[in-house]
Amino acid sequence: MNAKQLYAQAMEWLYVACIVLSGTALVVITLMIPLGVFSRYVLNSPLSWPEPAAIVLMVMFSFLGGAAVYRANVHVAVEALLNAVKPDVRRWMLVGVDLCVALTAVFMLGYGIQLCQVTWLQTMAEFPALKQGIVYMPIPLAGLFTLLFLIERVWAGDPPKTSLMYSDQAAELE
Repeated sequence: MNAKQLYAQAMEWLYVACIVLSGTALVVITLMIPLGVFSRYVLNSPLSWPEPAAIVLMVMFSFLGGAAVYRANVHVAVEALLNAVKPDVRRWMLVGVDLCVALTAVFMLGYGIQLCQVTWLQTMAEFPALKQGIVYMPIPLAGLFTLLFLIERVWAGDPPKTSLMYSDQAAELE
């Protein structure tokens, strides 16, 4: 296996980790919120933790899921403009897109680390043992992962067709 294949394999594992963590967070949120509503309105005994816990998990779901979505190339994209220009112009526009993604990822990484550092000693009232900086940790991680996925696409090409991300393509509608 050459370096590009090894890197692509590592990115496949990172992609799987992102979707498993994001999916798990979404399922847990989906279970926690109805529990909070049930406790408040049926048992008349509101719980203080479901909403803040859901917010913590939503940060994880959003940022790690966003990195996975970028690798899978299923993010929101406006292709009408790309399809309307000549191939040479399209190639330069795609380079510009890659540069914008890289800048965004570096921004998330740099300022995300700074945010984690600044809030590291703060705690959440509902979870005193949980440092606020840990809550924001998915932001720099997602920046790093997006940057790694960008490097994969630019250096090693699109993920191989054996990638898990191709296993659940949308069905054709008639």
